[in-house]
Amino acid sequence: MSSPHFPSELEEQILEEVPSSTLPGESGQPIAGRSLTQLAWARLKRDKVAMTALVFIILLVVITVFAPLWANLLNIDQYEPDRAVLDDATGGLPTGWLSSGISWDHPFGVEPGSGRDIAGMLLFGARISLLIALTSTVLIVILGVTIGTATGYLGGRFDSIMGRLIDFILIFPILIMLIALSTPLTQRIEDWTGLQGNSSRILYLIIVFTFFGWPYLARIVRGQVLSLREREFVESAVAMGSSSRRIIFKELVPNLWAPVIVYATLALPSIIAAEAALAFLGVGVVPPEVTWGKMLSDSVVYYQSVPTYLFIPGTLLFIVVLAFNLFGDSVRDALDPRAGRV
Repeated sequence: MSSPHFPSELEEQILEEVPSSTLPGESGQPIAGRSLTQLAWARLKRDKVAMTALVFIILLVVITVFAPLWANLLNIDQYEPDRAVLDDATGGLPTGWLSSGISWDHPFGVEPGSGRDIAGMLLFGARISLLIALTSTVLIVILGVTIGTATGYLGGRFDSIMGRLIDFILIFPILIMLIALSTPLTQRIEDWTGLQGNSSRILYLIIVFTFFGWPYLARIVRGQVLSLREREFVESAVAMGSSSRRIIFKELVPNLWAPVIVYATLALPSIIAAEAALAFLGVGVVPPEVTWGKMLSDSVVYYQSVPTYLFIPGTLLFIVVLAFNLFGDSVRDALDPRAGRV
């Protein structure tokens, strides 16, 4: 007589995640399987923090993408100063509540000294910050996945050479390099591309963030590929005579998206915060364009006389970075079967 079979922990989780109406014997239909994406989305939908963060991120993207439209609807101009709300007797500080210039025309007040509308500066400043962060993250993912997959699958001398290159990049003090190379590399970019002013500075930040960001993802992907290439489905593809291109794009890459998505959702807010820190140190765009980090840098001079000028952009930056981090943590938990059940 065979011994009774007790369901394992994995079997119990599968039974819990499958709707009861699809179990055999009740409706006569076979069990409906769900992909990793479907299971992850089901977990995310049950996570109220993740959904709140996702809604906030979507609203932020919509607002920043259509910033000119909102500016026209709200009659906001980030470049046009309103000198009427400045008090020359106090050195150009705004009038009104907390010397901020807050009114119906300027719901977040005006910038001390210039009279520029802070709401407009926040609206268009977010476009630059998100442009730098999103572009850098996409390029990091492309380079990290490509190089990490190639080194992990091919191995040999190519793996050794790329491993030494990654080690060489990672030993650089990133912050010092960003500050030291800002002026000479920006001038080189202007000479090579023809871009001038803030366009070359934005491109410089994207290049530097990408250059120092892809090695971390490449190492993660390489480790995943080293594990995957020993799995049965990859060995079966090799035994069947599949080409390396097919094995990489059909067998390996589709199984790498979980760690890649997690890394991307966590890297993006890190770049936003890094751009703000660099703007605070004087690296980044110059007037009349602004970013949230640039606003924080300029507001330090007025933190006692106009506290709202520091508090408003600082709070918004904190909320944005927190939302991305919370959503990234939730995505990581949703893609990890051991982290929880639907």
